[in-house]
Amino acid sequence: MSKKYDITFVGHMCYDEIFPFGGEPHIAPGSAVLCGVMVAARIDKQVAAVVKMAEKDGHILQPMKDTGVDTFLIPSEETTFSRVLHETENVDERTLTLVKSAGLISISDVPPLETRCAHLAGISDTEFDMNLMKGLKSRGYSLSTDMQSFVRHVTPSRVIEFCDVADKKEIAAMMDKLKLDIVEARILTGTENLENAAIIIESWGCPEVLITHSEGVLARVKGQTYYEKFSNSNVSGRTGRGDTTFAAYLSQRLDHEVAESLKFAAALVSIKMESPGPFNGTLEAVYQRLKERHS
Repeated sequence: MSKKYDITFVGHMCYDEIFPFGGEPHIAPGSAVLCGVMVAARIDKQVAAVVKMAEKDGHILQPMKDTGVDTFLIPSEETTFSRVLHETENVDERTLTLVKSAGLISISDVPPLETRCAHLAGISDTEFDMNLMKGLKSRGYSLSTDMQSFVRHVTPSRVIEFCDVADKKEIAAMMDKLKLDIVEARILTGTENLENAAIIIESWGCPEVLITHSEGVLARVKGQTYYEKFSNSNVSGRTGRGDTTFAAYLSQRLDHEVAESLKFAAALVSIKMESPGPFNGTLEAVYQRLKERHS
């Protein structure tokens, strides 16, 4: 009998070179996949990761394997390498450069796993295309993605520009859940008002929309808006905020209502933002933060 998964994360593994404002630069394994699976696995979900990367860098998958994640490697000539430069104190202002990319993932690359949800966890427009999304949807999965996977356009100079997406309405209509941040919301909808942006995206056919910004996270579900503030004491772990928020929300929404799932996600990512790297806390710590700051 094949193994059944709650969530399967699909995307690139990468190396992140982070230049924090006023701090020392550092390089570490990263990616939306890594941030996401470490959340879902640590809160006791059955998780798979389908990742495209160079086989020679396979050792960076070990932390995921150690938390019980089943990994499926799609070989590529090189592993994606991302550079993140924070030039101001505003953590939402970043210059991103994709130095290397492992390339597009095709539907034939993704094994036909038995999974409740498939999440496209990308960091740029070099990972997913319509054929992949339509192929995954045809398998009957509950499908989700982060619009950073499409808004972040890699230029010939490898600098990432944030651009509108021609197929945004078609992408949204295919998704059961969709995540953006405030910058992506403004580019795609023309407004920085979180609720108005979510209503616009909802009108494109996506029933469940999450939007993060520096202060908190908004959810728009079936015509109703929910909001929860973050409670972090610092932003040293800002990189991966959105990926972590959405992974926590996706995991909790498997068997909880919207408001409860949003509070849980905000509490968990608040803990994550207080130290660099993927979430490495416990369920007990999240519940304690919920009780103290998100009741």
